[in-house]
Amino acid sequence: MGDIKGFLKHGRAKIPKRPVAERVQDYRWSYEPMPTEELQKQASRCMDCGVPFCSTGCPVNNLIPGWNDLVYRDHWKQAIDRLHKTNNFPEFTGILCPAPCESACVLSINDKPVTIKEIERSIIERAFEEGWVVPKPPPPERRTGKRVAVVGSGPAGLAAAQQLNRVGHSVVVFEKDDKIGGLLRYGIPDYKMEKPVIDRRLA
Repeated sequence: MGDIKGFLKHGRAKIPKRPVAERVQDYRWSYEPMPTEELQKQASRCMDCGVPFCSTGCPVNNLIPGWNDLVYRDHWKQAIDRLHKTNNFPEFTGILCPAPCESACVLSINDKPVTIKEIERSIIERAFEEGWVVPKPPPPERRTGKRVAVVGSGPAGLAAAQQLNRVGHSVVVFEKDDKIGGLLRYGIPDYKMEKPVIDRRLA
């Protein structure tokens, strides 16, 4: 672990918001990116617990202490690889998840928890900017010959299709609406998650 006293040196920082005068002019995402230096300070607050309750509190069992440490050490490429081990779409969860990991954070017993959700979102945003988000693994060399139909193109359907494709099955996703994305596209307003976030992952 990087800075074993990080949680003593740094308090929890608030995620910066766009100016109100700007926000009232549109329906876009309300927040601004947290500066890299501040993100690394926030990541250093992770205590590397022997039993990381943040990971067990996370519905997808993200390897949170691992990627917090990688962000602290400025190893962003390794951080996105670690994040993608357990999470097909961290850009969705990094925006929409209610962050039960933060409620489970041991630091929250007597302090404010690590800004896990913002660190997760920042890792995937950096990965898209750097061009690190590519099909992983590459399309399988051999196909199993089995075909699978996935009905519904919401996050569960897309994640199922991605996992099935990775093991060599041929997958077709069916969607009744004119564009894929399910609840992500048609149930969530832009101020919570903008549509280009969905479109870049689908591409």
